[in-house]
Amino acid sequence: MMLFPRLAAFLLFPTLYAAPPAAAADGCDALSARMIRATGASLAGRDGTRAVFRSSDAERMSLDCRARRMVFSALEREPARRYYALIGLAAGALTGAKPETIETLALRLHQSALGTGRPQEGIAGRAALRCETAPDTDPFASPRTRCVLIPSIRAALRRRAGLPVGARAG
Repeated sequence: MMLFPRLAAFLLFPTLYAAPPAAAADGCDALSARMIRATGASLAGRDGTRAVFRSSDAERMSLDCRARRMVFSALEREPARRYYALIGLAAGALTGAKPETIETLALRLHQSALGTGRPQEGIAGRAALRCETAPDTDPFASPRTRCVLIPSIRAALRRRAGLPVGARAG
């Protein structure tokens, strides 16, 4: 008698339990198109549930459709303000967060990372962000700035509980 029959079935027949490839690809196509419309970036390549974009405001933008995660890379240690605006626009398309709020959060986290030399994390509404910079002592590090955007788990939990996302307890 098997203790974990579903696990055994998954190990024997993993394709039965995986999401259909066509559905995953269609979802990634739609999310990629939404990202292109929101940011003005161009699609540089796509492989399964991952897409890479090019923009004049960031060296590279990578989207993992399955994890709903986006990574922004810049060659400069202190990128132009348009870099943060791009993150805000992408956050609006990916999570539904207000672009201006995320732009401000990204700039604040980046400035803190420059000051402390450590990655900084923050949440604003429906988006969670982590920004980091390369050490000033290593001028050849590439990329020099990186920010990772994901949907906020806190917002999802509040939504599942039937609570407003922006409300505070108490």
